[in-house]
Amino acid sequence: MSFIWRRLAVCAAVIAIMVMMFSPVSAAEKRDGVFIHISDGPESAHRVLMALNMANMWAEDHAVLVYFDIKGIEVVLKDAKDITFAHFPSSKTALANLQKKGVVVMACPGCLKAAGKTPADLAPGIKVADKKQFFGFTEGRIIALDY
Repeated sequence: MSFIWRRLAVCAAVIAIMVMMFSPVSAAEKRDGVFIHISDGPESAHRVLMALNMANMWAEDHAVLVYFDIKGIEVVLKDAKDITFAHFPSSKTALANLQKKGVVVMACPGCLKAAGKTPADLAPGIKVADKKQFFGFTEGRIIALDY
């Protein structure tokens, strides 16, 4: 009987080791990232505020990067108007909340130039896009939302 119990104990130990080796624990330690792309500006208040709201919700438990281009850069300029719509927090409130959470918010340098603006025209805390950060802001998967 003791031989059978020893074999069962060894089998159980081997199974436990294999479960630990192949379990997704290491993947769970890596936070997935959410890349949110905003190309519309103040004229599309619902789109902009929905995107910022999603960014704030995702930032609770994921790495988030918000990227503004085309008309979207008008939202992140120093002199941008505070966009409001329906029940959403305003654009300035949402951006401030993102910055408090450590979310990276970037603007396209080419779109700034096309609009006759420079990085000096960006609101405080908004960065000029850096291609390395597109992949470096998270070690997990990157999920993209486009607004």
